[in-house]
Amino acid sequence: MASLEEYRQKLEQGEFDEYLCTLYPPQKLNEQRSRYLSLLGGFEARFGNGEVRLFSAPGRTELGGNHTDHNHGLCLAASVDLDLIAAVRPTKEPVIRIQSEGFEGTDVVDLTDLTPREEDRERSCALIRGIAARMTALGFSVGGFDGYITSQVPQGSGLSSSAAFEILIVAVLSGLYNKGGVDPVTAAKLSQFAENAYFGKPCGLMDQMACSVGGCIFLDFEKPGDPRVERIPLRFASFGYALCIVATGGSHADLTEEYAAVPAEMKAVAELFGKEVLREASLSDVMAQAKEIRRVCGDRAWLRAVHFFTENERVKEEVAALKQGDFEEYKKLVLASGRSSFQWLQNAYSCASPKEQGVVVALAATALLLGNEGAYRVHGGGFAGTIQALVPFARLDAYQTGIEAVMGEGACHPLSIRPVGGVEVLCKTPEFH
Repeated sequence: MASLEEYRQKLEQGEFDEYLCTLYPPQKLNEQRSRYLSLLGGFEARFGNGEVRLFSAPGRTELGGNHTDHNHGLCLAASVDLDLIAAVRPTKEPVIRIQSEGFEGTDVVDLTDLTPREEDRERSCALIRGIAARMTALGFSVGGFDGYITSQVPQGSGLSSSAAFEILIVAVLSGLYNKGGVDPVTAAKLSQFAENAYFGKPCGLMDQMACSVGGCIFLDFEKPGDPRVERIPLRFASFGYALCIVATGGSHADLTEEYAAVPAEMKAVAELFGKEVLREASLSDVMAQAKEIRRVCGDRAWLRAVHFFTENERVKEEVAALKQGDFEEYKKLVLASGRSSFQWLQNAYSCASPKEQGVVVALAATALLLGNEGAYRVHGGGFAGTIQALVPFARLDAYQTGIEAVMGEGACHPLSIRPVGGVEVLCKTPEFH
């Protein structure tokens, strides 16, 4: 640990510049230096002067494998340079207190009672309690701390702010009380448990893995307890393209049932074959039993099952294209993924609110602005939130101006892939969790 004043002095004198440039693009250095100084000020205002430690966890972008992880499928994902950062101080009291910038009130979790609480569902304190409970059950140490958090990962952005928050909490508890001994896969599993069992959202493991491992990764969840992870070297800039996330203005609030219906319908199809998840069946099974599936599970369930299998194959093809440096083929696969999500998975908008179709509007506007250049798709969970667009650098300014004229100022976020996941920052040797 170092004192607030020591951190301030070194940040202002540029002693951490090289370190910060390992996490953020060099052009954002001044912004990030100021951001960390603001974080220290926020902590001091809430919890007082003294020593602190600093942690960071990135948001993630889904590159391929839309809604496949929860049925043990394949995914391609990457951590991004937008992140959550925290200043923390361990305490002797068995209580975690977290103040998040821009939010009223402090999340307070008593570590002597880690049972789930119904009144905490869909609140961040449920995630904290669930992570602490699971770490305790697995034999890890947990303890109290005061923390101040600031985020560049907007809620409902499709960059998985909840997974980034979870991985941040695990990184803090790992660093403070376990000598950084929680590995990335375990960190992801802890986070998924908290989100499923305490927060109340039946998510897969892809979001947490991407935030925890860092970089661009291929994920195979055939064995979800031991997922296969392969790093894929990728810099979109090397192909002359920018990776953009476009916020559609929609909120993920009240969409839990929409998300839950996707894995539920896929698993209902699997059950007709005596299987637990679709990964254990095949596309030929789904085609051969189409009438029975439609009768028992409904048309949408059959369509979603078809999406699962075809999307899995696309992920394999995307990985092969990137390894071969065939970016034109990769763009074609991104477009095909977007069409499948829209038409078969049907997560471009909520059937309960057909007048609200921000994702569809953003996709249509992007198609008109880019024409045959670039690629675009539904991003993340869908229904609301964001789309993803691959934009040629030569068209980036015009695209950003055009799409923000439709979706609103500040809607377009060009991103960079970040090479690491949850990490303790501004220490002499980076400790990647």
